[in-house]
Amino acid sequence: MRIEHHPLPAISTGTNRQVTSMHFGRDKHLDNKEKTENKKKVYIQSSLHADEIPGMLVCHYLRQSLLELERAGAIDGEIVLIPVANPIGLAQDIQGSAFGRFDLATGINFNRSYQYLTPELTKRLTGRLGPNVNTNTALIREEALAILAQWQPTNEASALKKILQSLAIDADIVLDLHCDNQAVMHLYTGTPFAEATMPLACYLGARALLLSVLSGDDPFDESCSRHWWELAQQFGAATPIALGCHAITVELRGESDLVHESAKHDANGIIQFLIQAGHIQGGSDPLPQALCQATPLEGSEPITASHAGALVFTKNIGDFVAAGESIGDVVDPISGTVTPLISSVAGVLYARVARRYAQHGMRVAKIAGAFAYRSGNLLSM
Repeated sequence: MRIEHHPLPAISTGTNRQVTSMHFGRDKHLDNKEKTENKKKVYIQSSLHADEIPGMLVCHYLRQSLLELERAGAIDGEIVLIPVANPIGLAQDIQGSAFGRFDLATGINFNRSYQYLTPELTKRLTGRLGPNVNTNTALIREEALAILAQWQPTNEASALKKILQSLAIDADIVLDLHCDNQAVMHLYTGTPFAEATMPLACYLGARALLLSVLSGDDPFDESCSRHWWELAQQFGAATPIALGCHAITVELRGESDLVHESAKHDANGIIQFLIQAGHIQGGSDPLPQALCQATPLEGSEPITASHAGALVFTKNIGDFVAAGESIGDVVDPISGTVTPLISSVAGVLYARVARRYAQHGMRVAKIAGAFAYRSGNLLSM
């Protein structure tokens, strides 16, 4: 294992922060021989929303497994692991409450506003792509890295985003480990990767797999993968362009779901997926039965409270909800009004808030519906 430290700009005299990356296997940038013989790369990061801790424990067990696999020479190419992707948010503690989702200095979500590369890549690649798909893949990655190298961050948070996106942009597989407030295991990925993501969904026991080609606001995973399918569409069938980066956001259940056995299971599921994808040598475990089907993110319904009050759920996460069925109630303690929270779609209740007081208009739960009906920015704040 090789460890690298990536310093962030100091925002105040006497303060220093850094991102630590762990590199396993053979670094594809090590020398020319390595670059020609093996170009495989996997990138895994955890806790980009710094108050989402389960991924850190999963990375703890991933590190142990990757060290053993490295010693056995079983890693093809390079696997990069970043257990703590957001030291800025991790330090944002407000009177005992963690505040790791948004940058306090800018108010911007740490998982939004990454570089959208397609327009500049299109300019740089026009007239340069040829009939060889592997040559095209290498050129696209080279130019993507060059674009990111020219990015001039204006604050500490954007400097962090540049580091993370630059480390991931030339990877074949990107796994971004998150969690929700209270949730079952679920995944987000680009629509073109629906079939390729199902093995990971099976190994992790995911109860929802949500797909979109454009979720909005340039989240990390999409900013690593979106330009591949957009460039393929832009240049047409005569110019072969692979889906060069399979990026997946893995939602590791809920914020308080830190259990050694679950983390070991999740780490092993990721290892099995990487074996099956050809990044680790050996035979993978038998594929478990799928617990969900892929559904469009545009079909996921955010349930909102129509007024303020105590929030009482009558459905548990993981339950199937029929269209027109209630998942709980909002109880106004002053007027006595009790308003049911009705789902307009049929699907799995895959996430809900941990807070039990709802404000007017607050999103309190999410249902994975099978039919697309929404558009615009599809992710929560």
